[in-house]
Parts: sequence; C-alpha cells; structure tokens
Amino acid sequence: MMASNHYDTLDVNAAASQAEIKQAYRRLVKKFHPDSHQDTADHEQIIRINAAYEVLGDVQKRQSYDEQLLTQKTTRRERQQRTTAAQNQYRTSRQTGRDADEELARWLHQVYQPVNRLICRILNSLEEQIENLAADPFDDELLGDFEDYLQSCRDWLKQAQVAFRSLPNPPSVAGAAAHLYYCLNQVGDGIEELSYFPLNYDDRYLHMGQELFRIAAGLHCEAQESLEAIA
Repeated sequence: MMASNHYDTLDVNAAASQAEIKQAYRRLVKKFHPDSHQDTADHEQIIRINAAYEVLGDVQKRQSYDEQLLTQKTTRRERQQRTTAAQNQYRTSRQTGRDADEELARWLHQVYQPVNRLICRILNSLEEQIENLAADPFDDELLGDFEDYLQSCRDWLKQAQVAFRSLPNPPSVAGAAAHLYYCLNQVGDGIEELSYFPLNYDDRYLHMGQELFRIAAGLHCEAQESLEAIA
C-alpha cells in the first residue's frame, strides 16, 4: 500500500500546502479526464486521484493519514530489523531437522492458521454484502450495514496483521509468507476503496474494491500452493 501513497498519486511532496495539493488535484483531473484530453484519459487514475484528494484535501483526514504513514514506516523498519536478526540467528546456529520441523509447526499454528482464517472470512463475505447492497444502494439502512461490514473487515485485517508479525517466518516458507504479506496489503487497499462508495455513491469504488479483493484471493491461493509444495 505504501509503495504508492496518496502523495505519490497527486505528485506532491508530503510537506505540500493545502493550496498546492488542491492545485495538483485540479491539474491531474484535467489531464486524465476523458472530457479534457482523450489521449491521456485514464479512468482508473481518476479514481486514485479522487481517493487521494478525499484524504489530503481535508486537514483532519490528512493529519490522520500522515500519522498512519509514520506508523507504517516504523512498522516496516521494525519488521526489517526482526527479519535481519532472525536471519543472523539462523546463520549462526545449526538447526537439526527436528528443530526446523518444530519451528515450521509453530509458525503454521501461530501465524498461518489464524491469518488464513481471517483472510477467508474477509474475502468470502464480500459477494453477499455486495448483493445485499444492490437491492437499493441508496437505502440508509443498507449503507449502514455495509459500513458496519467494512469496519468488521478492518478489525479482522488488523488481527491478521498482528498474527502475521508475531513470529519470523522460517526460511522454508519465505515464498508463502511473501504471498500472505502482499495479500494483506491488497485486502487493506480493497477495504479502503469500498469505503468510498457510501461517501459519493460512485459504483466505480465498488468495482475497484472487488478487483483488489480478487487479486488478494489469487495471492492467497499462491500462498496455499507454496505450503502444499513443502508438505
């Protein structure tokens, strides 16, 4: 998610003023809007630009977003430190086959199983929620139920992220762990895209959220296949 954040999308510095952000937003919308320039029109880019300005154009939302950026940068640095420490420890120790098996079993039980359960809960519930909302996308009660669902997804995602960080992954499951990591990122992006629909009733956010969930499902399957190959 952080590889291309809202500041990157609007092509502005994180220290940009609100006026500079607004100017950048107008410039990009004009550039990519099909009514302005057919040669540079980009529907998906317009969605990303609107999503970025929805956050950065509001002072309070921007402040909260900046705090999230800082937290995620810190989390990545800590994860890298833990990974490096784990790798160094692995190089300096001579694990027996039994040690390796116990480490793998512990990772599967403490990390993979809860993360897998939570990912399935999120991905498998979207279709039903979309069908319920389709009955009347403008109904306040249905929209409220949809927003409650999205909050539940955020809670489940947070639990999955905590479980994922609870243990360094054994070298034998590095591929599966990488697929899970990117799967969680796609799920987070998908939830945020879906959350824009109740704000403006633009079903493009629903389509984008569904597509991100589809990508996440593919990564989830690849993680499962990687583990099956080890077994």
